[in-house]
Order: sequence, then structure tokens, then C-alpha cells
Amino acid sequence: MIAPHLHIDPDDFSTNPSGGPSFDEVVARRASRRSVLAGGMAGAAAFLTTNAFARPAAAGSASGADAARLLGFEPIPLGFADEVVVPRGYTARAFIPWGTPVTGSYPAFVPGGNTAAEQEQQAGMHHDGMHFFPAGRGPRGSRRGVLAVNHEFTEENYLQTGTTTVPPKESWTLEMVRKSQAAHGVSVVEIVEESHGHWSVVRSGLNRRITANTTMAFSGPAAGHRLLRTSADPLGRTPLGTFNNCSHGVTPWNTYLTCEENFNNYFRVDPGTYTAEQQALTSRYGVGGDRNNWATQDRRFVVTPGEPNEPNRCGWVVEIDPFDPGSTPVKRTALGRVKHESAYVKVTEDDLVVVYTGDDQVNEHVYKYVSNESWHAARARGRSPLDDGVLYVARFNDDGTGDWLPLVHGRPGLTADNGFADQGDVLVKTRLAASAVGATRMDRPEWVACDPRTGAVYLTLTNNVSQAKVLSAANPRKPNTWGHIIRWHEADGDHTSTTFEWDLFLLAGQGRGSGDGSTIAAEDAFGSPDGIWSDDDGRVWIQTDGSQPLGANDQMLAANPYVTDAEGAPELRRFLTGPVGCEVTGVVTTPDQRTMFVNIQHPGEAGAPSQWPHEDGITTPRAATLVITKDDGGVIGT
Repeated sequence: MIAPHLHIDPDDFSTNPSGGPSFDEVVARRASRRSVLAGGMAGAAAFLTTNAFARPAAAGSASGADAARLLGFEPIPLGFADEVVVPRGYTARAFIPWGTPVTGSYPAFVPGGNTAAEQEQQAGMHHDGMHFFPAGRGPRGSRRGVLAVNHEFTEENYLQTGTTTVPPKESWTLEMVRKSQAAHGVSVVEIVEESHGHWSVVRSGLNRRITANTTMAFSGPAAGHRLLRTSADPLGRTPLGTFNNCSHGVTPWNTYLTCEENFNNYFRVDPGTYTAEQQALTSRYGVGGDRNNWATQDRRFVVTPGEPNEPNRCGWVVEIDPFDPGSTPVKRTALGRVKHESAYVKVTEDDLVVVYTGDDQVNEHVYKYVSNESWHAARARGRSPLDDGVLYVARFNDDGTGDWLPLVHGRPGLTADNGFADQGDVLVKTRLAASAVGATRMDRPEWVACDPRTGAVYLTLTNNVSQAKVLSAANPRKPNTWGHIIRWHEADGDHTSTTFEWDLFLLAGQGRGSGDGSTIAAEDAFGSPDGIWSDDDGRVWIQTDGSQPLGANDQMLAANPYVTDAEGAPELRRFLTGPVGCEVTGVVTTPDQRTMFVNIQHPGEAGAPSQWPHEDGITTPRAATLVITKDDGGVIGT
């Protein structure tokens, strides 16, 4: 096989110095203990990816007949062209590309030519997580609704010039910085289906842009904390803006959760004498880099010994009400401060709210939050269920069990003697707290999904190409170029439980027999799993961001977790391939499952030769949302 092109970014470097066991070390010990190493690496991988957790006969799971019909489309081959390809019988259309007018005076898109004020009224750049909020029940709710879309980052060459030319740093102006900040954040847009597969933006009072300069609020245990106070906000309660918005979540009370991910490298750290606490926070979160040159014109992004706390005001989950354009977005501190990738919400039988999130960097951790009271009761009392609860971090034990370790001030390792004076300290320093209690280091934990039928929880582990990577029976690759997906069941099916059983769903790569340790068939080859979502029927949609077999474009596959092949791998079929240089990310359907929305991010990244979506004579590549429909009007995936 041809070696893949490796895209190295800051997430590939570890900032976690803790001595806790790595995920690979845990898996290797588990394999050794069960005496599967006698069969070699491949035998260990096969053992650990048995379909023990598919449980097709469990209550609420698919019947055998239903399971066999989950994937009814003809799989497509790997893609290499500058186009989106979907299976025969499906159509994909680009929708709401970067620069689409969505609010205000609805200014037209001009590649490289729009002002900062105009960009604030247009869809932002590089779409990521998203959700469709139906406008009512029944058929109408699948034909009209509100789409909330994250805009993760910008490529300043395309944004500022519309070309591959990057403006020199010395030429940066405040207008350019404001334009970049306006292209980040979230778009909230009302949309309607005019005819089958053809959607349009409604010029609605619900439409809204949320950017890096939108006024927000802190809530929860860390609101007003000393580490959140700045000279501009001495009370530490009114942060400004959200940016690098990656994955997302949705609450049962119909609000949108957007996740702040790689906030750290937007700041410049000036030299000076910093306290030990300030140094620890800067180091553990990797603060610095002056991405996009914001610090050249906006002092908010300059860290100094006298003004060290602005980075601490980033890295949170932000709650947005898509149906109230006048509402203030709220950063929910009880969910912790990390490079949030996902805020998947699961509601228990007792109406408690559980939020799962990954911390997207090599050797970081996976978390879950459990509310202390039912969401109905909390809201009836005027409280947020996301402000009062317990944050946990995962430890994966070597016998296939796991524990959720509470990050609560006063517990062992989380006391003033260890640098945690109060619960606010624990939450602002979530990474440090996770290390202190002995959480398991993971290979870039990203999106989380939950099977609505069986309760199984899936987590994508994109890759790990850091030098700290350790060979193991579960992943005999150094670097771990291809990534894998882990799956677990909470004890007794209770998502508030503090124990669980885990297994590996699959090991990605070029396919069995390729020598890379992958557990999937060669025709289903893929790498770097990132986005993941389980639809109402239990299909697991897997999206990629990074190295692909044979240097192919990124893709989306569907997995049937209830059916396995002779080697124990789930049934997989490739459903979509993206254009050159893109990431495939974000997926949701309308309630009737007859329209699917998928995001195409950064086509043409790093100068890759893309002009996608090839519309209106514009040659500048643009991120966009795909509208995918089945030509016969049927359910997506069947």
C-alpha cells in the first residue's frame, strides 16, 4: 500500500506530562491477561473487536430482519476528484456555503472582497458540527426548521484575498482581524424545502450570527472565579465571543451546544515573570501561537503576567437558544474546560441529563457530566440542568471494565495542597484535575454518539502521531496513523453509572491483510475517524478528517453495528466521498430521515487544487452544507 500523506497539526503533540497509563498500554495489558497474545497482534485485535456489545436481541434493538436492511445502498469507491460523490439513487447539493447572506442587509458574497461588517451578516467559514431544529411536529417539521452550524476556523488566504496568496503578517489591519473573527462562531438560519432536495434560506427574524465578538455570559460553579477575571471584565461573568467551534450537542429543551476546541493557539504569550499556576495553565493547554494574527491588532489575545486570564475564558461548551435571537449565549462551566470535541446529550429514564465530551488532543481524556436533578424539575425552578451536576473523567481498566472518576474538589488529588483551592479551580484546570485523579490518556478523543436502541456509546479516536506513541496489541502501528473507535455500555444500561464495560468497535486502516493492524475489510478502508452519529435506526455514520488510504479524499461511511462479517467487524459501506483537501464533518437528518445534512469543511486546504463547490463561476473553494436526498424520496441509508 502507498503510505498516506500525514497532516501534522498542534493536536498531534502532547501537552499531557502525566504518568497515567495510555489507552494502548491498557489494551495491551488486557490482551495479555486474557492470553490472546499467543495469536499475535492480529489475534489480539480480533479478540478486542468482537461484537459482544452489538446485542441485536436486546430490548429496543433492531430485529434480525431490520438489522439486515439497515444499509441498503450500493457502496462507492474511494474518491480522488474535486467533487462530492454519493451512491447511485442519491443526490447531494451544496447549500449555505461560506459567505451566504443570512441576516441584516444580506450582502452578496465577493471572494476576498467582503468587509468585516458584511462577513458578520454572512455564513461563516469552515462548517463543522450542526443540528436541524424542526419547526413543529409531523411532516411540516421535516420541511422547515432552523439549522445551527458551527464555523471552526478560517484560512486567511481565501478569506482575505479569495486566492492561495497569504497576506504578509506586517500588512495585517484591525479590519482584517475583525473579518476573521466574524467568520468564526455559529450561524443560526431558518431554512425551508421548496421542492424535493431543494432548500433555501428564509429571511427570518430567527437568523443570527454569533462570532468571536458576541457578548456572552458565564454560568455554573466557575462563573466569577478569580481565574476568569480580566481588566475588561473584573467580575469574570461576561466573556466576549466564541471561536474554533467544532462539534456540538442538543438539549431536550431545544437549545444548541457549541464546543470551543482549539482556542489555545489564537493567543500570543508575551515574555515576563508568570506565577507557577499561570505557567501550568499555559503549558497544559498549549497556549500560544498567534493564529490568524489576531494579537497584532486585538490586545484581548495578548497574554501577559498582568493580564493572564483571557485564555481561561475559552475552552467551554456554549449554550445557544436558536429560537430566541435576542438571548445571550452562555458558557456552561460545570461541563469543564478542555478542547471540547462533542457535547453529546443523553437523557436518562429519570430525566437526568448526561453530557459526553472528548478532549481533542493526543494523550488527553474523555469526560461525562451528570446533572443532579431532572431537567424538567430544574427548568421549572428557573435553573439550568447544565449548572448543577458532577463532571467525571474516564479510566479504562485492563480487564475491559471502566470507571468514571468524579472531578470534585476535596477528593484525593483535588485539594488545595494539589493546587485546587475550590471547585472553580477544578473546572478551569480540568485537564490538570483529570491527570491528578489518574484518568486514561487517549489517542485524540473526539466525537461521541449513542445508539438509541441499545444504549451503546461510541467514541472516535482519530489518531496519534506523537513520539509518545507506544506499540500495543490493540494498535500495532507507530505512529497510529489510522485511528480507531471505542464502544462501551454503562453498567445496567444506566448512563449515570460510575462503571462501564468497554470494547473496540473497529480499528481503522487499509484493511485486513495490509499489515497495519486494521480490523475492517479492504474495500471499506478509511482512516482518521472524527465525526460520528447514530441515527434513530441505529446506523453509525462515521466521518473522517486526515490520512486516507492511497491518499484518497476524506469520506463518510455507514456502519451496521448489529451485523458483523466473518472476522467480527461491523458491516460497513462507504456512502460519501468529499472534494480535494476537505474534511467531512457534521451530520444530521430531518425527523422523517428523508433529508440528510452533511458539512464539507476546508476544501482546498493548504493550497490543495480545489474549486468546490463549482457554483456561480466562483473558483475560490468554500465550505458548505450538503443536502442529501434519496431520489425516490426514501429514508437515507436504506
